[in-house]
Amino acid sequence: MGLGNFFSKPRNLAVLCLLLAFALLLVYLPRNAVDFAPRIDPNKKELVFVTHNGPTTYYLGNDNLPAGIEYDLALMFVRDYYPDHEIRFVLANSISEVIPSLLKNKAHIAAANLSVTPLRKHQVQFSIPYQETQQQLIFNNELNKKPQNLDALLGKKISAPKGTSYAERLTQLQKSHPRLKWAEVNQTNTESLLEEVADGLLDYTVADSHLAALMQNHYPNLDVAMNIGPSDQIAWAMSKNADPRLVRNVQAFFAKIKADGSLRNLLDRYYGHNERLNTLDVSTFLKDCNSLLPKYQRLFKQAENITGIDWRLLAALSYRESHWDTYNTSPTNVRGLMMLTEETADLMGVTDRLDPKQSIPAGAKYLLKLIDTVPDRIPEPDRTYMALAAYNIGYAHVEDARVLAARLNLNPDSWADVKKTLVLLKHPEYYNTVKFGYASGGAPVVFVESVRSYQRILERQQPKNVIDLNLFKLAFAA
Repeated sequence: MGLGNFFSKPRNLAVLCLLLAFALLLVYLPRNAVDFAPRIDPNKKELVFVTHNGPTTYYLGNDNLPAGIEYDLALMFVRDYYPDHEIRFVLANSISEVIPSLLKNKAHIAAANLSVTPLRKHQVQFSIPYQETQQQLIFNNELNKKPQNLDALLGKKISAPKGTSYAERLTQLQKSHPRLKWAEVNQTNTESLLEEVADGLLDYTVADSHLAALMQNHYPNLDVAMNIGPSDQIAWAMSKNADPRLVRNVQAFFAKIKADGSLRNLLDRYYGHNERLNTLDVSTFLKDCNSLLPKYQRLFKQAENITGIDWRLLAALSYRESHWDTYNTSPTNVRGLMMLTEETADLMGVTDRLDPKQSIPAGAKYLLKLIDTVPDRIPEPDRTYMALAAYNIGYAHVEDARVLAARLNLNPDSWADVKKTLVLLKHPEYYNTVKFGYASGGAPVVFVESVRSYQRILERQQPKNVIDLNLFKLAFAA
């Protein structure tokens, strides 16, 4: 059959046009749209993570350096499995853009506090989960009563960020409660919606339990109305066609840090202090930050100049000890803003424990002395946490707790493990086996976690001090 006859038939012409269109598509389609997601290129030596800004993911700390649990996990992974590679983060504008960025091959791994959901499992493959959380409906307890059931939400203003697991859960919930109305908001995040609830601009939003607990330390009027559905697992995500070697390494990494306690320690560092303060504690502290802290702020900053210890930690320690009451005195005659014992005051050269100008620098120097007593091999911030526990209960009992941790196959250099054994020092079967005997070990644990919470609040409110390096050098030369 000649070409003229072929083209004269409409069916044959349609087939030819279809083949031509397909050929053009193959020519102009970007290669990474039909190939693997970006492989670990030994020539480029770079591993790319996509995430988004937030307190549970990635943010710039007070020193303008990256921080956040996802950032720390990524650093650990690259250090252990790709030590000769650079690490780079791609910041999505919102969580709804994280998985699309991954599927567009802009990153190798999504590390963004992602819950494993049925919809997402169709799109990507997940790592071994590394955290469990519970979705919670959050409300303002100053403006609304706690709802008894879902019917109490009818007519209320409820919002969730677009493309989140919260929106997915609310969609499922709406199937069984069709009268329930809510809005899916674009270009926002959960922290912003929680702030709207705290400010009375929104009746309800949904948040993971660990994020809700973090935000309650800054907005004490936020409260949990109810849990929404079953608990969720949080994991890293990778493309379905990701480099198989990368997938194996990611799975091995999470299995490893679960087994050796590194993950437990990291989770404690970011979330271990979350539930130590109640609503009244936070409300009172925020009020006292406005009324009492300005009287002593200069002294705390001067103490930082002398010791190098962040003034906000010193202020948090002082608040936990005395609530910034310079005349505070305990039944055992511990006195002043830093609640110094007579022995500690004598050691630090203090003549009047009720004088803030003496008490604050003396307490700071004593804490520095305790930090220096903790073994050098213990990394920060665990070293400071153990020093804070020693400030409360004495270094000898902290050492006993570390001995117990080693006996129980826990990590004696990890605060997350040592705080577990501190509370055992009140039981005869444990304190009779250590050098310094009985201690009310629960007290220093509550003390340290409370100080951590107060410090986190101050870090959000107050700027970092600029240390006078000349004064700092003179202090150590003296």
